[in-house]
Amino acid sequence: MKRIQSDSCAQPVSGSRLAPLFSRLRDGRRVGLMPFLTCGYPDTATTTQLIPALEEAGADALELGVPFSDPVADGVTIQRASQAALGNGITLAKCLETLGTARRRAGVRMPILLMGYYNVFLAYGLERLAGDLASVGGDGLIVPDLPPEESVPLREALGSRGLDLISFVAPTSTDARIREIAAQAGGFIYCVSVTGVTGARESLSDELPALLRRVRKITDIPLVAGFGISRPEHISRLWGIADAAIVASALLDLLDGVDASRRIAAAQEFVRALKNA
Repeated sequence: MKRIQSDSCAQPVSGSRLAPLFSRLRDGRRVGLMPFLTCGYPDTATTTQLIPALEEAGADALELGVPFSDPVADGVTIQRASQAALGNGITLAKCLETLGTARRRAGVRMPILLMGYYNVFLAYGLERLAGDLASVGGDGLIVPDLPPEESVPLREALGSRGLDLISFVAPTSTDARIREIAAQAGGFIYCVSVTGVTGARESLSDELPALLRRVRKITDIPLVAGFGISRPEHISRLWGIADAAIVASALLDLLDGVDASRRIAAAQEFVRALKNA
C-alpha cells in the first residue's frame, strides 16, 4: 500500500478547522454550507477537481464519502455512487490520498471530514487511521453506524490528534439521549432531518426545526442539519436554528444529470445558488 504523504496544510496545532469555521459563521449570522461528495465518483479525477471548485464557489466545509458496499444510512443516490466508486477501485487509502492532494496541490483550506461506515475504519486500524487522517489534513470522521456507547476507542484515537468524531441525533432521540450525545460530542452534532435514509426531497422535513430547537435548548455545540436538504429555500428555513447544512444526494444527482464537460461548472453554480439563500 502506498504510504500516506504528510501535508504542509495539515492539522492546526489548536485542533480541527471546525471550531474556527463555526465561530466565523456565528459572527456573520449565516448558515454554513457543507456539500457531500462520494470519493471517486464519477471518477477520481473529477473528485480531485470538485473539491477546490466547491470551495471556490462558497462551500464552507466538505463531507467526503468513503464508498462502502452496504451504506445502511443512505438512499438510492449515494448507494449508486458508492457502488460506482467501488467499481473504480476506490479504497479508504485512496480517499485519504485524495484529501491530501486537495490540501497539498490545490491549497484547499476548508474543513474536510471523511464519512464512512465503521467496518471500513476498523479494518484499516483506528490508530493508524487517525494518524493518517491528521497527516493529510483531515478534520474528523462522520460514522453513521457507530453507536456512542461503542465510540470511545475511535473518539480517543481522533481526539489525541485534534480531530473530531461527529455525533448524530434524530427526531426519535429523547432529551435524555440528546444530553448523553452532547456530553461527548466534538466539532458539531449532525441533526438528521427525517426518520429514514438520505435522499433529495421536495420540501424540508417538518420534524427538523423542532429537533434543532430541542437540541439547542440542551447544548451550545454547533448543529448541522442533513438528510433531504436540496434547495435554497431549505437553507433559508434553517437560518437562526442551524449552524450549517449538508447537501448530498441533490449534488450527486446533479453530477449524474449533466454532461461530463459541464460537471465542475454545474456543481459550482449549484453551490452558489444555495449560498445565495
